[in-house]
Parts: sequence; C-alpha cells; structure tokens
Amino acid sequence: MQLQVLSSGSGGNAALVRAGELALLLDAGLSIDALEQRLEAARLPPHRLDAIVLTHGHLDHARSAGLLARKTGARVYCSAGLLANASLRGARATCVLPAGGQVTVRAARGGDELSLSTVPLPHDADPTFALVLEHAGRRLALCTDLGAADPAVARALAGVHVLALEFNHDAELLARGPYTPALKRRVGGPRGHLSNAQAAELLALALAPELHTLVLVHLSATNNRPELALTSAQAVLERAGRADVRLVVAEQERIGAALAV
Repeated sequence: MQLQVLSSGSGGNAALVRAGELALLLDAGLSIDALEQRLEAARLPPHRLDAIVLTHGHLDHARSAGLLARKTGARVYCSAGLLANASLRGARATCVLPAGGQVTVRAARGGDELSLSTVPLPHDADPTFALVLEHAGRRLALCTDLGAADPAVARALAGVHVLALEFNHDAELLARGPYTPALKRRVGGPRGHLSNAQAAELLALALAPELHTLVLVHLSATNNRPELALTSAQAVLERAGRADVRLVVAEQERIGAALAV
C-alpha cells in the first residue's frame, strides 16, 4: 500500500492511496481541474480510480467528489447525510460509511481490496471521520479536522505504520493573526482544528512501535509554519526515543512523494 498526498491545507485536501490494483482518493477538496491535474501528475489514469472516500462535508474536503465520481465511475464512500447532497446525486455507485464501523473497498479489476474503518471526530461538520485503512497486514491512518486530542481517537490510531495527522495552527500565530474573533474561536475551539501542541499530545498518545512515517497535514498557510509543526512533532518523537520515524510535511501547491506503508 502507498500514500501520496495530492494537496493539503485550507485550499483543498486530497490524498491518493494505492493497494495493488486498487486506487482510492481520500477527500476531493480541490477544483475538478486541479484535482485531475494532480491525479495526472501522480500517473493515475481517470478510469483507474476505484473509490472516493470523504471524511466530511466541508468544501475543502468534498468540493469535487460528485463530479469526479461521475467522470470516472468511482464509487463514493461517505456518511448517509452527505449522500443526500445534490453534488453527489449523480454518482453512479455509493456506499454509506458507518460511524465507528468498517467497510471493504474493492478494486474494479483484479482481486485487491482493503478494509476501511471510520473513527468519529469532534468537528463542526457532523459526522467527521478519521480513516484507518488496512491492506495485506499494513495499516495507514488519516486524521484531520478535530478540535481536541481525544484519547479514544488516539487508541484507534495506535498501531498504524503511516499516520497522516493534522498540525493545523500555532496557537500564538492564530491569536495574533488576521482572522476575525469568531473565526479564531472556531478554529481554536473543541470542534475546530488541532494546534501544533494538541497534535503533539495526540501523537504521544497514539505512538506505537509500528509507526515508521508521520505526515504532517492540513497546515494553515496563515496561522502556522512548517518548522513550528516539525518542532512539535520532533519533540514527541525525541522524548520517546523514536528518531527512526520519518517526518514529512504535506504541501498545498504540489503533490508529495508516494510513501510506502
């Protein structure tokens, strides 16, 4: 299994997962043109996309899901509420993601499949899920858009080999930044986004021997800096004696490398 982040941040989120012949997109928050360009850069022909999995309904995660599904024939996996959205009604095939449950995602060709589990998150779009994927004994998790370092979430993430975790903002930069007071309260609130310190707390709770790669995702271009997020993550790993864990910062404007799980 491989993870390749196509875009990450408030401008739109999408990540490509390959498992043998199976190809699925985690979120589709870019414009359709930008998303197709990123998929082309990742060398995935449109007809080879099997599934689109949505963590929640905010536009920076779901913007082009319906249109991409109609163009590629990919099955859309999302919450029941999102299936009622007009933008998804044209999808040829859909599957409801159960909160705290599990589904099997299969390739349209060949026999490859993976297990997809959802983990409910505290966020102001109900429901919002972290995703845990398992294929051939390897486990990958994507966890963004949550406002608190919930121990139950950490337990669900423990034992993955690759973790893509939100390091959204630096609390001081958010406080001093240009956002309105209401938006600052939303971002920094218990149903908003993880600060670097909160992400570090969640990482410390979830850290297990299996983890070999940590991807820092959903960094705010306004309220964070890659070096600040990295410093927070590195401090946790150093305290745990885990200098072996690879750290990668996902970017908004260009796709990342394909990371082996």
